[in-house]
Amino acid sequence: MPPQLPLHIQMMQMITGYWVSQCIYVAAKLAIADHLTSPKNYQEIAAATHTNAEALYRVLRALASVGIFTETESGIFAMTPLAEYLRSDSPQTLQPTAIMMGDPEHYQAWGDLLHSVKTGEPAFNHRFGKGIFEYYGANLEAAQTFERCMNNFSEVELRAISPTYDFSGFKVLVDVGGGYGELLAEILKKHPESKGILFDEKYVIDNANTTLEKHGISDRCQCVSGSFFETVPSGGDAYLLKHIVHDWDDERAIAILKNCQQAMSADSKILVMEQVVPAGNAPAAAKMLDINMLVMCPGGKERTELEFQQIFEKAGLKLLRIVPTGEDIHIIEGCKV
Repeated sequence: MPPQLPLHIQMMQMITGYWVSQCIYVAAKLAIADHLTSPKNYQEIAAATHTNAEALYRVLRALASVGIFTETESGIFAMTPLAEYLRSDSPQTLQPTAIMMGDPEHYQAWGDLLHSVKTGEPAFNHRFGKGIFEYYGANLEAAQTFERCMNNFSEVELRAISPTYDFSGFKVLVDVGGGYGELLAEILKKHPESKGILFDEKYVIDNANTTLEKHGISDRCQCVSGSFFETVPSGGDAYLLKHIVHDWDDERAIAILKNCQQAMSADSKILVMEQVVPAGNAPAAAKMLDINMLVMCPGGKERTELEFQQIFEKAGLKLLRIVPTGEDIHIIEGCKV
């Protein structure tokens, strides 16, 4: 085992962590990994990406120092296993995530974290003058980046969700706030006897057909637009909410769950798919994602098992079990009381 770095160096690496993340953002935004199908001189990459060659070289050199790309000889850069995650065509690509986290919506909001800590209010609203989802409704490019990122997360999480939970008993699945339909598509492809209802805001639903057609399930999936704060489509055997509840404070999360509860039959299940905050001091993705929710969403937060149980009860639901998966996401299963 290599010797541990001195504490002051460890702290310095943490302090300057955003230097690395912004370099990754630049590489993702410029699709550098897509240009490196074979080793290339930095000047050739700069010409292809319309960037300043010297400045790009300095960024590539910095990324190579942390294992993203490698300088094989002077000025020549090539891919590394880590850099593969920045390829747009990689099955496990994180390129959309790197772009979303580095774009102004997230990066500038995180720069105002202190505002959130002082006020308890989302820094995003303070910086941009409106809520995140209202902003996305008026800014299509940012909304599409967000949806690509969510689809990106879905592809990773579905590889863990699909083999963990048995969806075969559900004839109709309602994906509440389901985005472009990646989760629903994955389930319907594996269960050809099932049908789906994709439910989300109109600006999302209007752009969902491409995804549904790509997966060949358009004929089995009804698209419905609306607000889950007002109503949720009835007739489902299962109600799926993936990364929805964590966007909202308890009052609004309970309102969403209540609308699902009212749409459910006595035999329906509700499947909330979220990270669950563990006790103790051990590192957990949920603990950092929780800060992102503080910054980006009014009242948004990750929850503990007890907190999920409490909001379920207030919505007229019974928490049956929490099913861990191979990723950070859990399936919180419930039914009507």
